[in-house]
Amino acid sequence: MVLITGDTHGDWMSRFKTDAFPEQKELTKDDYVIICGDFGIWDNSKEEKYNLDWLEAKPFTTLLVDGNHENYDILDNFPVEEWHGMKVHFIRPSVIHILRGQVGELCGKKFFFFGGASSHDIDDGILEKDDPRIIKWRYDREKFFRINHVSWWERELPSQEEMDEGLRNLAANNNEVDFIITHSPFTGILRIEDKGTCFYESDVLTDYLQKIKQKVDFNKWYFGHMHVNRIYYHEKAECIYEHIMRIV
Repeated sequence: MVLITGDTHGDWMSRFKTDAFPEQKELTKDDYVIICGDFGIWDNSKEEKYNLDWLEAKPFTTLLVDGNHENYDILDNFPVEEWHGMKVHFIRPSVIHILRGQVGELCGKKFFFFGGASSHDIDDGILEKDDPRIIKWRYDREKFFRINHVSWWERELPSQEEMDEGLRNLAANNNEVDFIITHSPFTGILRIEDKGTCFYESDVLTDYLQKIKQKVDFNKWYFGHMHVNRIYYHEKAECIYEHIMRIV
């Protein structure tokens, strides 16, 4: 069985406690719950490690793509290993980060995974750790900034190598998969959602995903990032947030 949900931002207990997710009583480690980015690897604190151990103890296997709210200094430090023919990081034995551009089979269905997204809450810029404006703006709710290598990482957007690997893996599968799992939507979805506000602007990743949408034969595309539960019927796509639903 494969289930899917949206951004958790490190609050795995609220999403996956038994009262909120009673279906887990019927699951085993051979069943998968996919998180569509913004999983919440953040600070390597004792609390975070405890919460990851709590998630590891759940009866299912957690799979995730990365989002724009991850600490890539921590995430990229995990060794790259292979699982189901894909490059992955084992955050815990059954909490598995699937690297960008991977194609693998789960429960008899073929999946393409690609994490990452642009942060949209940075109108006042990316500041370095020693920037005096950090203290000045800390409690100013009208300031939208992030701090490099503290709350923002350039790695939120993919490298050319990652994008090329994704295209190669798709080509090796005749550009046919059952499901596409991303954190970011493709550019066409941004055009639908933006409505002239320019809040959601296209970037190298959304344009890359748009090309994939146009060339790959797929049944359904699931993504997170936008904190809504919404189906785009004409695009064969769905944004998922707090819902947990079965797809296989």
